[in-house]
Amino acid sequence: MADVPYEVQGDALWVARANVARLHDLLTILSSVERADLFAAPCTHAQAQPDAWQMKPLVDWVLRLQTDWFFPATERLQFHLQPIMDLQTAAVYGYEALVRAQWQGTLIGAGPLLQAATVHDQARAFDAQARRGAILQAYPLLRPGEILSLNFAPGVVYNPDVCLQTTFQACREVGADFSQLLFEVTESEAFPDLELLQRILERYRSEGAQVALDDLGAGFTSLNYLERLRPDIVKLDRALIRELHGSDPRVPLILALIRYAHDLGIRVVAEGIETASEFQLLRELGADYAQGFFLGLPTPEPACLSIECLNAWRNP
Repeated sequence: MADVPYEVQGDALWVARANVARLHDLLTILSSVERADLFAAPCTHAQAQPDAWQMKPLVDWVLRLQTDWFFPATERLQFHLQPIMDLQTAAVYGYEALVRAQWQGTLIGAGPLLQAATVHDQARAFDAQARRGAILQAYPLLRPGEILSLNFAPGVVYNPDVCLQTTFQACREVGADFSQLLFEVTESEAFPDLELLQRILERYRSEGAQVALDDLGAGFTSLNYLERLRPDIVKLDRALIRELHGSDPRVPLILALIRYAHDLGIRVVAEGIETASEFQLLRELGADYAQGFFLGLPTPEPACLSIECLNAWRNP
C-alpha cells in the first residue's frame, strides 16, 4: 500500500477493522439471543426471501453498535483541502474541504462518518457541524481570491432560514467574504424536492456565495436539475472520467454535457482526474476546472498543484 495516499490507507484500515469487529459482534449477538426457537423454526419459501424493509432496523442497530466511536471521534473534526485548478490560467481556483476524524490512530474519511451519522440519527447535526468546522478551520488558510468549496446534504435542511444560521454565524466569526465560498450539493439523488433545493441555493446566493451541483451524468443529477437550478458550477461524475481516453464512447457525452452547461452559463469541474491523459482530454473538451489526485492530494494545509499537473498544462 506504499503508493496509496495515506488518507485512503486510513479508510481501508478502518473498514477492515470494522468488518472484523462487526463479525465478532454479530456472533456475540446471535449466541446470546434468548429465543432459540427463532433459529430452530423451519424455513418456508416465503421466509427464505426476507423483507429488506423489515431487516433495515436490525442492520441499522448493528451498524450503530459498530460505530460507537462516532461521538467521541467527531468532537474534534479536521478538514483536508484538495486543490481545484483553473484550466485557463493553471492557478489554484480554490480548495474543497473534506471532513476527517481521528480515532485511535486511524484517520476516518467522509464516507464512514456520514454513514455513522445516519445510523445514529445525527445526519442533520453532523452536516451543520461539518460545515461550521470547515469554515472556522479552513477559510482562514485561504489566500486572497481563492475559493473554499463546502459540501452539504440538502436533505437535512428542512428550512434554509433556520438550518443555515450556524453556517452564517461561522462565516461572521472568521470575517468570511461570502464570494469566496462555494456551497456544493451532495446526495442530490435522494432529494427530489427541487423547489426546496432551489430555496436553499437562493439563500446561499443571497449572502453572496456561489453554489454547485455534484455528479452530473450519474443518472440522478439530471439535466433538469441544471436547467431549473442554474448553479454557478457543476461537477462531472467521476465515473465519466475514470480511465477516459480519446476513442472512449463517453467522450461525446462529456462534450455534450460541457456544452450544455456552458450554454446555461454554468462552469464545469472535472473531478476524479488521476492521470495526465485524463487531464489533457478534459482540458481539450472544454472543462473550466479540474480536481483529482493527479493535481493534488487532500492535505491538512493548502498545497500547491503537483509538478506533473503543471508540466502537463504547459506541454499539452
